[in-house]
Amino acid sequence: MVNNKTVLVEFVDEFQASLKQNNLRSYDIARTVVLLLRKLIGKVSWTTAKQLIDFVKSLGDDLFEANPSEVIINMVKRVTKLIREEYFEAIGTNTNNEGGSSLQTILMANNQSSDDLTEAVPSLKSTVIDAVNELISELETSRSNIALKSSEYIHSNEIIMTYGKSRTVELFLKKASLKRRFSVIVAECAPFFHGQELAKSLAEHGIETTVIPDTAVFAIMSRVNKVIMGAQTVYADGGIKTTNGAESMALAAKHHAVPVIVCSGLFKLTPKFYCNQDLQSFGEFASPELSLDFNSKPKDYDFETISPTFTYIKADTVNLLITDVGGNSPSYVYRLVAELYQQEDEF
Repeated sequence: MVNNKTVLVEFVDEFQASLKQNNLRSYDIARTVVLLLRKLIGKVSWTTAKQLIDFVKSLGDDLFEANPSEVIINMVKRVTKLIREEYFEAIGTNTNNEGGSSLQTILMANNQSSDDLTEAVPSLKSTVIDAVNELISELETSRSNIALKSSEYIHSNEIIMTYGKSRTVELFLKKASLKRRFSVIVAECAPFFHGQELAKSLAEHGIETTVIPDTAVFAIMSRVNKVIMGAQTVYADGGIKTTNGAESMALAAKHHAVPVIVCSGLFKLTPKFYCNQDLQSFGEFASPELSLDFNSKPKDYDFETISPTFTYIKADTVNLLITDVGGNSPSYVYRLVAELYQQEDEF
């Protein structure tokens, strides 16, 4: 007999070990969480969809406590919705002699609450695992699907500005360079200088690239055709959580009427709304050592230095959000969120 509590603890330990061994980004965290959930579905003992959803949510709570990242919530909610969909489809198939779900069955299924997921379905485990495998495939092809649309949004002889280093934006620009000739201006993203890493990668790919200090963004913005940046999280109101310092670029672009395009996979869309008091979401701070020389600190003066890792960009500052399924206005994000998540899957 499998001890479910022991299994949950083992999965959390495995996840924490992955975090310690690698500096995981959003994609890596999302994929790791889904892989753990797939293992959970196959390993723990459960007989009904409700029991399985409870186990998935319990593991999600523990993983989020280990690393408060929005993509953990996103992936757990995506999996719980898949479980519900597969369950109701199986019930509909079992009650429909033609082997398909009727419209009435689908509508009734959508109105079911979590308390109704108690009927045992022998084939549910295999169908849920297949659905989770499709979700993993979606994650793995997310960047490439976004990059395929690059030639629709980047035109020849344009000047593109970006901030820091986003792997999605990097692939987006490289894919566009196969059909378009353009130049890129990269803000260096001090004090970590991730922008220099991106500039080096783009230059090696044959793209004309210029690195500028963050302080020069506003001065050069008038020459730019569009700004393209990545996102750490896309909130339900269309706001963006991204690398600290990108907000200044977005505001400069708005002042000069330069369109701001954000490239983000669907797994980064969260049903949460931004809140100023949400310290768990924005509570990551880097050491100020790189930007402050402690040896030069005046002996008779005390001060505090804060070096946040992320910043928030309001939805009205972003013109277009490009995801796996195409480009949408930030005001349309709530529709995408409604399609991806189940409202009652709160935890």
